[in-house]
Amino acid sequence: MNKITTQELSYTLDDIAHVARIVAQMLQDHAIITFTGPLGAGKTTLVKALASQIGVSDLVTSPTYTYLNTYEDGQGRTIYHFDLYRIGSAQEFESMGFGEHLYADGSRALIEWPEIIAPLLTQAVCHVVIDYDPQDLARRIATITCVQ
Repeated sequence: MNKITTQELSYTLDDIAHVARIVAQMLQDHAIITFTGPLGAGKTTLVKALASQIGVSDLVTSPTYTYLNTYEDGQGRTIYHFDLYRIGSAQEFESMGFGEHLYADGSRALIEWPEIIAPLLTQAVCHVVIDYDPQDLARRIATITCVQ
């Protein structure tokens, strides 16, 4: 049986480094972290802060048109940063050879717009759902659910 934990964070963009530290801790036990939310909610902003937190020294950019950017963290692990907004199906994802990166030894995957490949994400995954706080649109609410 899978162990599931959930936490909710309310934050502004000024607090993004703090949120990234919390998410970085999850990379110790989880191979994949997904990021879901409406356009402009801050998925890529959080990924950039997370990458900085784990020691990625390269410029982190959104792979919207390339689907995948690869980085190395401060521990020498490969970090795969996916943006699947334009992927049509899990089969398309697999046919592009991306499936082999999901649980590759010594790597971690950060996936924006993961819904299309949800059936492939079966273990050691945290889902970060970001949305605008309806009471204060300058704030975000991140709901983090981890499956071990």
